[in-house]
Amino acid sequence: MTNLMTAAAALFVVAAPAFACPDWEGAPHFGQIDLQAGFAPDPYVRNITAGGTTSIQGCGGSGWAGFVTARPDFDLYWNGASAKMTIAVQASADAVLLVNAPDGTWYYNDDSSGSNPAITFANPQQGLYDIWIGSYDGSRRNPGQLIITELNY
Repeated sequence: MTNLMTAAAALFVVAAPAFACPDWEGAPHFGQIDLQAGFAPDPYVRNITAGGTTSIQGCGGSGWAGFVTARPDFDLYWNGASAKMTIAVQASADAVLLVNAPDGTWYYNDDSSGSNPAITFANPQQGLYDIWIGSYDGSRRNPGQLIITELNY
């Protein structure tokens, strides 16, 4: 019985971080796009709504705060080699940006440009980037734009 309880406790500890982040496997709210390095027109801009009710406080690094939806807002399938690729948000609210990269690493940004977040990937990996556009204060239905670019941002 002790071995069974130890195994169950170990499974809980290993699985715990995954429960703190939203579901990267969910269908995106605002669709998806396949972009190839060197895409045109650059930037790609998509109208979105920022916000959510799922706290990301325990998802990743120290100081991560804000609220997103349980499912991704957008899926980016990236192909080709590029020196950099930036995912950014412009919104009417204090937005936060959460991205799950192709290798499963989570990235977060809040307020890189005023109250708008952006994440730049140097030599971005090919594959699926799951993107959440949340709000710092838990507000919902905030109009905004998702911006994907290889240009200086």
